[in-house]
Amino acid sequence: MASRKLNVLVYTGTGSTLESVRHCIYSLRRLLSPNYAVIPIAEAALLKEPWAPTCALLVFPGGADLGYCRVLNGAGNRTITQFVRRGGAYLGFCAGGYYGSQRCEFEVGNRQMEVIGSRELAFFPGTCRGGAFRGFEYNSERGAKAARIIVKKGGFSGAGLLPDEFRCYYNGGGVFVDSDLKSSSSVEVLAEFAEDLNVESGDSKAAVVFCKVGEGSAILTGPHPEFAAVNLSQHKDIPGYSTLVDDLAADDGARTNFLKACLAKLGLEVSQGETSVPSLSKVHLSSINHTEVGELLHSLEDIISKEDGEGYVKDGNDLFHLEKPDSRWSMASLSKALISEYEAPKKNTGRGTPDPADDYTQIPKRIVSHDNAWPEPKETPYFNHAVFYSSLEQYRRKDRGAEEWGDMLMYGEVVTSTNTLLERNHKLLSKLPTGFTLAATTQVAGRGRGSNVWVSPAGCLIMSTVINHPAEYAASRPIVFIQYLAAVAIVEAIKSYDVGCANLNVKLKWPNDIYAQDPAKPREVSYVKIGGILANCAYSAGNYQIVLGIGINTNNERPTTSLDAMLAAAAARTNKKPEPFRIERLIARILTRLEVLYGEFCRTGFSKELENKYYQHWLHTNQIVTLEVEGGVKARVLGITMDWGMLKAEEVTESGINGALQPTGKVWALQSDENSFDFWRGLVRRKV
Repeated sequence: MASRKLNVLVYTGTGSTLESVRHCIYSLRRLLSPNYAVIPIAEAALLKEPWAPTCALLVFPGGADLGYCRVLNGAGNRTITQFVRRGGAYLGFCAGGYYGSQRCEFEVGNRQMEVIGSRELAFFPGTCRGGAFRGFEYNSERGAKAARIIVKKGGFSGAGLLPDEFRCYYNGGGVFVDSDLKSSSSVEVLAEFAEDLNVESGDSKAAVVFCKVGEGSAILTGPHPEFAAVNLSQHKDIPGYSTLVDDLAADDGARTNFLKACLAKLGLEVSQGETSVPSLSKVHLSSINHTEVGELLHSLEDIISKEDGEGYVKDGNDLFHLEKPDSRWSMASLSKALISEYEAPKKNTGRGTPDPADDYTQIPKRIVSHDNAWPEPKETPYFNHAVFYSSLEQYRRKDRGAEEWGDMLMYGEVVTSTNTLLERNHKLLSKLPTGFTLAATTQVAGRGRGSNVWVSPAGCLIMSTVINHPAEYAASRPIVFIQYLAAVAIVEAIKSYDVGCANLNVKLKWPNDIYAQDPAKPREVSYVKIGGILANCAYSAGNYQIVLGIGINTNNERPTTSLDAMLAAAAARTNKKPEPFRIERLIARILTRLEVLYGEFCRTGFSKELENKYYQHWLHTNQIVTLEVEGGVKARVLGITMDWGMLKAEEVTESGINGALQPTGKVWALQSDENSFDFWRGLVRRKV
């Protein structure tokens, strides 16, 4: 299976600061989406997880590099160095720049803040000396400055539009010095400070350097080109701070272009335009039978509160504002108390949309109920409700046993996360029927397994469905198998979506990923991930309430490939022009297949027939895996256990004829630790 490097990891552990991390994630997600997932990573994962194979860039933000040294010196730094030398990329901002240099000299002579010492990474073969400007104070903006930066364009061949000079946020960073800077072929100066510095820097006042490290590379900075003015709070107690913010805002386009060029020089594929994070949209509630909308709202009466004639549901995670289609909602309609309690933080100074790291729970979610007609296409231009409901009826005629799932639908063009909106609002969830589905076009806080981020650009199918699984079924029909049913339903839905789809090579990767033959490599056995399943569970009134989240690359070819690309490749062999997948129709098809399979599961459990359907589509028959927890022994995958759906594998050795693998008699049941960057290296076992 192909493993394209899709992760950009931002260190968030000991030594980093919250503000620096927020600015990193804010800027990198805007410049690298949808090609990469920008993911926070703490020291535990950096030390213990096999993160390197899927990592395109490792980022160390601002903070205090002594904290980085304390937890990563030794094993951690050896792993980072090996990652870069083998072709990886490192980006160090401010403290991350000190940390990536051979030597750190900070505030020499200042007994309270002085830091002097060698550093293990040593990507820059010299000294990072700071603070480059006077006035730095820990945990303060008093030493902040809009530093003038001169761009050395010779280091950016083919980078496009680059400024000659721009102002950039600075607060405590260093300058890169030593005679090695001029003579070393492994170092390029990408930018210099324009102003006089507080420390000796030599002839070059290097603010940003590029370092060639083995097969990989590193960029280290003294200032903060990742800091956007939109995310800086006003500090009225600091003279001149408003001017600093205004200066940075005026040069924000130049700063962005410079950061894009740096990312491209590290080998990343940068978005042509800056991807903005859109505002949350209204969420539309509708039903195939219009009267059911009113019935659902009636069932919510005991959790709806009234304020100035408006209806609200304040749940565990979110505040929902209930509207009718003709209502005109504004923040002014809320009482002062509600504004105080729920309005989004204003730290972005009104210059743009909030940082994705902001607390979206504080923003009211606007639900519009449609109890007389489906939303008009102009209300939901990216989702046609008539197409969805007519497709639901069409597929039900094909599938005996598909009768109700999808009857009730909520759709939002821009939501936080379909799973979060359902699973973390328990009062609302407890009222929802099985088959209730929430779909979206864009997620701004999508979730994957463990701490992973699911990249969901436009064109990605995004949905979550509620399943009320009776508690008395728990022993004979374990919940864990529902994710397997969903995986089978997705594959069957794709293959039966329309004429011409039956031969699309879509497979299952245990336990809950959807893979496809890469259409860009038709002559190779090369599979890439195109989808995933996330199941969360709560308990209410005798039912386990499962929120089953599904994401599938449908019309979007990034970050891996898409169903449309597969369909086009298959059609090219027959000289037929295919119709692109309609997300509305595919959601309807998944729901009908899932309803049929779940009904069979409730009647018979995970029967031999269902088991065979699962194996028919999975990738792992006779696959050989390495059990690291057992000292690297090899094992052959047999299937899944029928009690708790764990992966079953038998130990093998090269003791047969001509080194053929022979079973030893040991059989293991394996489960995921749910946080591994490389799933097959994160298996936890018990002996069978």
